[in-house]
Amino acid sequence: MTFRLSLGAALALSVCAQLSAVAQSQTPSQQPSPQESASAPAAAASVSTAAPAAPLTYPVTRKVEQSDNYHGTIVQDPYRWLEDDNSPETKAWVMAQNAVTDRFLQAMPQRLPARKLYTELYNFEKFGVPVKEGNRYFWTRNDGLQQQAVLYTARSLKDTPQIALDPNTLSKDGTVALSGTAFSRDGRLLAYGIAGAGSDWQTWKVRDLDTGKDLPDTIEWVKFSSASWTPDGKGFFYARYDAPKAGEALTGANYYQKLYYHRLGTPQSDDVLVAENKDEKQWGFGADVTDDGRLAIINIWTGSGRKNGLMLLPLDAQGGYAGAKPVPLTLAFDAEYVPVVLDGQRLILKTDKDAPRGRLLAVDLGKDWTVPDASAWTTLVPEAKEAMVGASGVGGRLLLSYLADASTLVREFGANGKHIRDIRLPGIGTAAGFSGKWQDSETFFSFTSLTSPGEIHRLDAKTGKTELFKRPKTAFQADQFEMKRAFVTSKDGTKLPVFIAHRKGLKLDGNNPTLLYGYGGFNVPMTPGYNVTAATWMKMGGVYVLAVLRGGGEYGASWHEAGTKERKQNVFDDFIAAGEWLVQNKYTRPQRLAINGGSNGGLLVGAVVNQRPDLFGAAVPQVGVMDMLRFQKFTIGWAWVSDYGTSDKPEDFQWLIKYSPLHTIQNNKRYPAVLVTTGDHDDRVVPAHSFKYTATLQAANTGPAPKLIRIETQAGHGAGKPTSKIIEERADILAFIANTFGMDVR
Repeated sequence: MTFRLSLGAALALSVCAQLSAVAQSQTPSQQPSPQESASAPAAAASVSTAAPAAPLTYPVTRKVEQSDNYHGTIVQDPYRWLEDDNSPETKAWVMAQNAVTDRFLQAMPQRLPARKLYTELYNFEKFGVPVKEGNRYFWTRNDGLQQQAVLYTARSLKDTPQIALDPNTLSKDGTVALSGTAFSRDGRLLAYGIAGAGSDWQTWKVRDLDTGKDLPDTIEWVKFSSASWTPDGKGFFYARYDAPKAGEALTGANYYQKLYYHRLGTPQSDDVLVAENKDEKQWGFGADVTDDGRLAIINIWTGSGRKNGLMLLPLDAQGGYAGAKPVPLTLAFDAEYVPVVLDGQRLILKTDKDAPRGRLLAVDLGKDWTVPDASAWTTLVPEAKEAMVGASGVGGRLLLSYLADASTLVREFGANGKHIRDIRLPGIGTAAGFSGKWQDSETFFSFTSLTSPGEIHRLDAKTGKTELFKRPKTAFQADQFEMKRAFVTSKDGTKLPVFIAHRKGLKLDGNNPTLLYGYGGFNVPMTPGYNVTAATWMKMGGVYVLAVLRGGGEYGASWHEAGTKERKQNVFDDFIAAGEWLVQNKYTRPQRLAINGGSNGGLLVGAVVNQRPDLFGAAVPQVGVMDMLRFQKFTIGWAWVSDYGTSDKPEDFQWLIKYSPLHTIQNNKRYPAVLVTTGDHDDRVVPAHSFKYTATLQAANTGPAPKLIRIETQAGHGAGKPTSKIIEERADILAFIANTFGMDVR
C-alpha cells in the first residue's frame, strides 16, 4: 500500500520547489518532452541583441510611516500597505508595474523566438503514472498544449482509454485545475478536488464513472487535504477549515483544521466531525484507509516539518465508518512516521526516529487495536548509507526508494525485511511512483533525467521485471546533449552535488550562458528531472545546472536540519559555492551566470543576490518568501517556522534580519538584472512578499540593470497553472536572461 501523508506534512513551499512546477518531472503527468528542431541554431554568445538600455522609469511607490519594534530593534516597513491585496491602490500599483514590465519585455528581440521555441518543446504527449482501483486503471494525459491534463480510465492496459474527467471543460481560460482525486474501492466513484486561479482552496465533488455524471455532493473550504473512501463506498474522509472572513480568503491565517467524514447524498453541514484539537490551532489532519479496510490511519501534522503524529480509527466489519473514536499511536511529534502497510495486525512504518536517513519499523497491534509501548516497536529494515525517501507495499513486497547523491535507487524487500533485489533503472535520474496495494501484482513508475524526457514503466512486484508502458513521442535528440554530476565544496568544507546539462562539445572558455537553479529547504529533495525550461535553455545554447543544497532531503534529516533556522546561511553559502565553482571551472563568468528559484528558492535567490551581487548577471526569484519578519502572519506561513524560526522570538529575529531579502538590499551596490515573478492569487506565499521586495529594490541605488516584477493575473503559487500561462511565463524568464546576456535567439 502507499499511504499519503496529508498535504499539510509537505505543504510548505514545495509546489514551487522546481523552476517549473508544471514543466518539471516531480509528477508523472507533468513530465514534458520536447519536440526539438535539429535545424534551430544555438545561441550566439558574441551577438549583442539586448533591448535598448534606456533608463527605466519605475512607478513611484508611496511610502508610509510604519515601524515595528522587534525585541528592542526598530524596523521600518514603508510599503506595508501593499499587503492589502483588496486595496484599489494595490491593484493600481500592480497594473502600473505590469505596464512597465510589459513594455520592457515586448522590446526584447528574444521574447517571441523564446516563446515559439518553448511552445514547440512543450507540445508533446505527457503521461501520468497509472494507478488501479477496482477493475479500472487511471492515468492522466495531456495531448501537448491542452491547458490541463485529462484524467483517463480503462478496464485493461490494452483497452482504448475513456475520459473520466476533463478539467479543460471546467473553465474557458483553463484556470480551473484538478487538484486531487480519490477513487472508491470498486473504481466506480471518483471524488475530485478542483481549484481556481491557482488558489490552494479546493472544492470537492463526486462523479459516477459509469454514467459520467456528477452527484449532488459538494464539499467547500478544503485546503491541504486529500480524500480517502471507506471500503463500503458510502463516503470518504477529508479535512477542511472554517470558512474565512470576508476579504481574507487569500491572506488570512489558516488555523484549526478539522477532519470530517462525508456520507454520500447528505449535505456538507451533516458531515461527521472525526478529529480536531481546539487547544492546538496548528494541528492539521489527513486520513488514509488501509488496504484491508479495517482501519483509517490519521496523520497529524503541525507545520511543514516532517515530525508528525498518528492515530488509528477502527472501521466496522462492513468497511464503513460508524463513529469510532481515534486511538493514539504516537503523539510525541519527535520524528517522521509514515504508514507503509498494514500486514495483518502488524503496521509497518517509515521513520527517521533514531535514523536520520530513514528505516522501517514494525508495530504489532493487538486484536482490539491496542498499541504497544514504543520500546516494543522493532526495526524491520535498518538505516542504509543512502537516504530513504519513499516506501510502499505492493504484492506482499516492500519497495523502498533511496537517494544516492540525489539519484534514485529502488530496492525490493520481503515482508520479513530481507533484501530481495535492486530494481533496475535506466540510469542516473529520478524515479517516482511505485504505488499500489499489498495484494496487487504490479505497480508503475516514471523515470527521467535532465536530458531524458519522462517515461512510464510497469513493474512486476514479484519478479522485479520492468517493461515500458509509455514513452513520449518527441523529436528531442538526447544524444546531442549530456548530463554529468559533479561535486562542489561549500564554505565550511561540506561537499554537495550539482547536475550539469548542456549540448555536447561544450567549450569551457568561461563564456557560456549558464542558468543555476536551487531550492534548499523543507526536506524537499532536488533530483535531476527533465523539464521544458531546461530543455529550451539548452537548445538556446545555455548550460543548465541543478544544485543540491543543504535544507533539502537528499541525504536525510541531518542534511535537512543543517539548512534550517540559525543554520540557514549554509544554504546560501552552498549556492554561492556552486556559482563560484562554475566560474572557476570555466563554464561561465559572473556576467553570464543567472540564478533562479521558486518559493523557498525565491528566498534563496533574493538572499544570495543581496550577499553577492557581483557573482551574477541575472536573477529571477519566483513567488519568493521575501519578508522573513512577517511571513508567519499570512495563510499557511506559520507552518514554515519549523524551517525558518519566527521573528516573534528574540533569538530567531537575530538570524532572520541578517538574511531577509526585503531587509538586506544593499544601497549603492551594482546589482544584476532582476525579474521578480508572482501571481495575484498566490495564497501560499502571498504576493505582498514580492511587491514589497520589488518596491524596495527599485527605490535603492543598485545600478542601471532592470529591476522588474511580472505579476500574473488569475494565477497562484504554481500548482494548476494552465499551459498557456506556463509557456508565457517561463519563456519570458528565459528571454529576460537571454536579453541580459545579449544572446541571439532564433
